[in-house]
Amino acid sequence: MKLATVRTEGGTSAAVEVNGALALLPFADVGEWLRAGSPDVDQYNGANLSLEDADFAPLVTAPGKIVCVGLNYREHILEMGRELPTHPTLFAKFADALIGANDPIVLPPGSEAVDWEAELAVVIGSRVSRATEEEASAAIAGFTVANDISARDFQRRTTEWLQGKTFDATTPLGPFLLTADESGTAPGLEISCTVDGFTKQKADTADLVFSPVELVRYISAVTTLNPGDVILTGTPGGVGDGLNPKEFLVDGSVVTTSISGIGECRNACILR
Repeated sequence: MKLATVRTEGGTSAAVEVNGALALLPFADVGEWLRAGSPDVDQYNGANLSLEDADFAPLVTAPGKIVCVGLNYREHILEMGRELPTHPTLFAKFADALIGANDPIVLPPGSEAVDWEAELAVVIGSRVSRATEEEASAAIAGFTVANDISARDFQRRTTEWLQGKTFDATTPLGPFLLTADESGTAPGLEISCTVDGFTKQKADTADLVFSPVELVRYISAVTTLNPGDVILTGTPGGVGDGLNPKEFLVDGSVVTTSISGIGECRNACILR
């Protein structure tokens, strides 16, 4: 099953894909649907919306937590000249950073090194704390597409990464949640990122050092995860900062982030 959050005249609405269209659900977003216990969508008879007319909001509009993982693809770790980690590298992002699948990326003011990072995002479906592997697996509602757009110059001002990772209106999340009953909790999916039509990243999520289940188990030992919380699982090789010469996003750049079976985010970069 695939769900989305779309903008409507009254705000936003969760929706489920049915026969190539979207049926609106009586929940403000996918996060609210998850917090309600992920009720059976077949009981609702919402208005239909064509995919072509859909204005996608961030899949979860106000997650309580966005936990991000750095250096989690083997190829990317080697690209950055580092050794494979023994524990996940964690940092946070705030909800103000999130944008919809086709919204513009607002280039961080003052940065001259804005980079792309295609990511598989885990969406939490049930409250979990200090999870066993089985509990961690059961807590995964499904997966979506994200891009952890990063201001590398701000990121490197200190040893902590937060300031380069959570500028407002920089992080696409969506368009769909692919539920774990269809994908499994350790999906091997093709992930890619193109910039202005040129492929920059292409990998398989099976290359993750720490799997989605391992990440939920590890993070839940530190902080309770609740329905609608999001985990960005890391990016594969091919980021602009790892190229020689380095390449970064500019006004007018178009970033397309795709994951097989889920969908794509296509976001133009703008100055504001």
